[in-house]
Amino acid sequence: MTPLPDPLRRFLDLYHDAEFWESHEALEDAWRETGSDFYQGLILYASAWVHWERENAHGVRAQLGKALNRLEDYPDRYLGVDVADLRSRCEATRRIVAAHPEGWSALVRPEPLAVDPEAVAGDEPELG
Repeated sequence: MTPLPDPLRRFLDLYHDAEFWESHEALEDAWRETGSDFYQGLILYASAWVHWERENAHGVRAQLGKALNRLEDYPDRYLGVDVADLRSRCEATRRIVAAHPEGWSALVRPEPLAVDPEAVAGDEPELG
């Protein structure tokens, strides 16, 4: 089994602890080094939840839209992350926020990301 890259593991730990800003920051250096759209998609996803904490509907929708753009070309599972589920959540959350201009923040919640470390293929560029 190929281990998850340390920056990704740190991101996931912080995200699961609802430390959205810190999780975003945990991937910044790795993203800058690799130029990984996958990492940038996760950064944007976490930043959407920072906007949720601030009750900024526009920020949530914008960041989730950007995350979708970055993640669209990735397979359904990548580096152990269930990308298909992540994309589905982004789309659903964007629809809810758009449909409920009042009270939208009570209708959406950050959920744990589905990750299976055994699903790491081992040839992902972020492992290099």
